[in-house]
Amino acid sequence: MTRHQKRLAVPKSWPVERKTATFTVKAGAGPHGEAGVPLVVLLRDVLGYVDSKKEARYALNNDSILVNGDAISDEQRPIGMFDILAFPERGEFFRVFPDEGGRLTLTPIDEDAADGRLGKVMNKSVVPGGEVQLTLHDGTNVRVDADTDYDTKDSLVIDNESKEIVAHFEYEEGALVTAVAGQHAGRIGVIDEIDVTLGSGANSVVVADGDDAYETVEEYVVVIDENFTDDSDDADEAGDSDE
Repeated sequence: MTRHQKRLAVPKSWPVERKTATFTVKAGAGPHGEAGVPLVVLLRDVLGYVDSKKEARYALNNDSILVNGDAISDEQRPIGMFDILAFPERGEFFRVFPDEGGRLTLTPIDEDAADGRLGKVMNKSVVPGGEVQLTLHDGTNVRVDADTDYDTKDSLVIDNESKEIVAHFEYEEGALVTAVAGQHAGRIGVIDEIDVTLGSGANSVVVADGDDAYETVEEYVVVIDENFTDDSDDADEAGDSDE
């Protein structure tokens, strides 16, 4: 199996230039599936903190980079939507967030906001023992009591240290959401209307964005909290070396 990924073939969400070189780093096994961006790409191409995979490995070996509160040892570990990337020694913290073009960006956040990460509930099932298992958008499984009122399309905040649920945001009219895909990706607004489509067609939502509004398919929106509206400007992209 090849160790490289052709730049022209990477997902549209990857924050890489496609015509500066033929190859980029291939994502390893891990969360977010094919949409996950290798950690080294963010460190090198977006932040410019390293110039090569060797430098990235050195930084990781010193436990100076945390993803969702955990020290990471694999520079190809996939990073995806809503992950928290922390550099404690530098006092820098970022949330992975889609911009208006649908590409993943690193949004600077305060240290307090880096304590937990957001997850959209994609599936809900009963497991042996009577507990309910929730599967989040990045593939993470969380078990909760059977009588807990969590539903698919809701959002949860998972504490990075305890891995416990610390906040719950229901998917409903009036909820604050962001579009994470489609032509409205990156736009934040409030659900004005949920249109349930009969049959196999996708449900749609109308989202009020200030004086404007847009309609998108239900799967493209994620419920968020007001902290997402206070983030600073996105980090600049830089660098295009591959090794």
